Amino acid sequence: MSDVTPSFPMLLQRFFVDHLRQQRSVSPSTVAAYRDTFKLLLAFAEKAIGKAPTDLVLADLNATLILAFLDHLERERKNSVRSRNARLSGIRSFLKYAAHEDLTALAVIERSLAVPQKRHDKAVLGFLSRTEMDAIIAAPDCATWAGRRDQALFTLLYNTGARVSEAINLRINDAVLDVSPVVHLHGKGRKRRSVPLWKATAATLRQWLRHLPDAGSQGYLFPSSAGRRLSRSSVTQRLAHAVAQTACQLPALAERAVSPHTIRHTTAMHLLQSGVDITVIALWLGHEHPSTTHMYMEADLAMKGAALSRLQPIATVPARYRPPDQLMAFLQSL
Repeated sequence: MSDVTPSFPMLLQRFFVDHLRQQRSVSPSTVAAYRDTFKLLLAFAEKAIGKAPTDLVLADLNATLILAFLDHLERERKNSVRSRNARLSGIRSFLKYAAHEDLTALAVIERSLAVPQKRHDKAVLGFLSRTEMDAIIAAPDCATWAGRRDQALFTLLYNTGARVSEAINLRINDAVLDVSPVVHLHGKGRKRRSVPLWKATAATLRQWLRHLPDAGSQGYLFPSSAGRRLSRSSVTQRLAHAVAQTACQLPALAERAVSPHTIRHTTAMHLLQSGVDITVIALWLGHEHPSTTHMYMEADLAMKGAALSRLQPIATVPARYRPPDQLMAFLQSL
């Protein structure tokens, strides 16, 4: 850190260019998310305190301004609590960086960092049964080129639990289909992980490769009909088409929202229900924090609890608890 205190515009530029891109090597999507957060924040600050972005100082990003900005996101922009918290995470990341660069603003930064994430109800975790997953994989018409691609793609998504972004970015040489089949996935934050492939998955991929145009080892494993990278929306549409076909046999699917991420949840739940350790599932899915994988354990316990509640309890009358003194009685009454 130099003796000269950097200005706010200089700090923000260094944060994006030096800290995020060079030091942390974050993904372009993370940079874009943080960029959009500060575009919104600076526009809001200009209206709220009457300062142009280039005239702001770090002390202007106080807790009062940040809370007002977050309230603006929810009330006026109609952002969800999840989006609100994501914007706050971007601001926090910048403030933590700035704390090492501008010691004069430490008091303001500490109070701003104390702004809490907002709690919200988590969506019910959706996943498919093995019968439903098998039916979706079998749904594409393998008499067509697109159908063969879709079946191979859905098979790989289920085997690996890959994010859709990881699957559509796969190159042909990322899939090793020899003695010990494995696929090398490039995940969030430029992290790479290798996931073993079942023999049936490897066989499906080998068969699919025979129908791929000769694009070399760097060609996309699941290209569009034009040979370019398949888009996320295309995968979602192809999956919706397969689900619609499957719903004729399994009507319950017609009432459910099935996305590519549902397949990822399905992989995790089936691994857990098969007795695979939760730490192995975290590595399988590429989770950085164990708390992310823990939601599958919670969902599994909730299912078991619901099943247990359907059983008839043993007809016994439990003894009533009697507090030993008045203070304990008071606590018991709360």
